Amino acid sequence: MSEEFILPDLPYAYNALEPYYSEQMLRLHHDKHHAGYVNGLNMALKKLKEARDTGDYSLIKHWEREMAFHGAGHWFHSLFWENMHPGKEDNKPGRGELFDAILRSFGSYEKFLAQFKAATIAVEGSGWGVLAKDPEGNLHIFAVENHQKVWVPGLAPLLVCDVWEHAYYLQYQNRRPEWVDNFIKLINWKDVEKRYKKK
Repeated sequence: MSEEFILPDLPYAYNALEPYYSEQMLRLHHDKHHAGYVNGLNMALKKLKEARDTGDYSLIKHWEREMAFHGAGHWFHSLFWENMHPGKEDNKPGRGELFDAILRSFGSYEKFLAQFKAATIAVEGSGWGVLAKDPEGNLHIFAVENHQKVWVPGLAPLLVCDVWEHAYYLQYQNRRPEWVDNFIKLINWKDVEKRYKKK
C-alpha cells in the first residue's frame, strides 16, 4: 500500500474565521469530521490491498464505495479549508482572469453569487455547492450530494461550500442560508483564482 493519507493542517488559526465560523465549530469539523474521512479512506485502501493479497474480492464493491466516499470527503474538505480565510463583509474577487471568467460565464458577479447561493442552499440532504471550470476556462456551478453523487466529469472544482449539517449546525442550527451567506464573506478569492489559472 502507498503511504497513508494524513489530515492536513489548517492554513490559519482555529479562531481566525470568527465570527462567521466559530473556533468550536472549526475544531469539531476539522479535527473530528475531516479526520474521520482520512481514517475511513486509509481503512478502505488497507482492505483493498488485503483483497489483492488474498485474492478474496467478496467485499470489493463495499470497499470501493468506502474509498470513493471517504476519499472524496477528504479531498473536498482539503479544498474547503484552503478556500477560506479571515472574513470581511464586502468580500469580492479582485479584477483579473477569474473575475473576467465570472462575468463571461454568468453575466455579472451578482448573478454568479445568486446562482451559487441558490444551488448550495438547495442541496438535498448533505453535500456541497461547487464552482468549477471546464477545459475551455468557462465556469459552472453545481451541487454535489454527499461527497461524490451528481458529479460532473471533466470539471475542475475551484470553490466548494460544505453544507453537511456537521459543517454548520453547531453554530447555525437549521439556518443553512445564513451559513452560506457568511461563507461568502470567508472566501479566499486569491486561492480560487490560483486554482482557476492552473492548466
